[in-house]
Amino acid sequence: MLDASKAITSSKNPLVKRFRKLHQTKERHRQGRFLLEGTHLIQEACAVAYPIEQVAVTDRWCHTYPGLLAQLASLDIPTRLVNADVLRTMCTTASPDGVAAIALRQLPTEPAGTPRLGIALERLQDPGNLGTIIRTAAAAGCDRVWLTADSVDPDHPKVLRSTAGQWFRLPMQTVDSLQQLADFKDRQVQLVATTASAELSYWQLDLRQPTICLMGNEGGGLSPAAQELATHCARIPLAAGVESLNVAIATALLLYEARRQQSWT
Repeated sequence: MLDASKAITSSKNPLVKRFRKLHQTKERHRQGRFLLEGTHLIQEACAVAYPIEQVAVTDRWCHTYPGLLAQLASLDIPTRLVNADVLRTMCTTASPDGVAAIALRQLPTEPAGTPRLGIALERLQDPGNLGTIIRTAAAAGCDRVWLTADSVDPDHPKVLRSTAGQWFRLPMQTVDSLQQLADFKDRQVQLVATTASAELSYWQLDLRQPTICLMGNEGGGLSPAAQELATHCARIPLAAGVESLNVAIATALLLYEARRQQSWT
């Protein structure tokens, strides 16, 4: 157990300042680091040996999670005790549960080979949407996620929290444009887009073969270039007077229909 008498009690401490700087996107990019906040994210990161550089904990957290504290020690991860009020200034959440960490900024490794089921996101802006999509994609057994570089950062604090820890388990890749996926068409992978004008409903598509679902910006949808890239288009039927679905919900519908057709249980 850490010595409570050595806890950091000042918000001016250099380590505290370093955590706070990582609240900013430009600092996360500059330092190549990002924040993990909360016990569950720390547990999931440790479970896959994700590179954590520094952990900050409160005395109460140490007594509540002695097993995880011991695991951090066994992994030789530097851990500092901090006052609860100070930890609050180090986190982006209003009520942190007693632990936060600095981790190296790298996406989970992309697997080799042809994906059975993938999701490609263009210009997604809402971190809650991205986090929910990652969590849903992992639950549906999705092989990987592509995200255009002009989207919200995949390691945004709200994205991480919204994934419920699945961020570490789903391979992701940032691309300049969805056009980088064009080569998959030569590998017999269909690229599916949803458009309001499509004749077929999404459940009428044959999704038994390898499929990548193309999903667009919350307000503008897919760009014309991305729509042209698609090998198949389908619509998600909506009741009269309803203009569109949330992109995370639409993604979930497509992924689970694909898994249903692929006889996945």
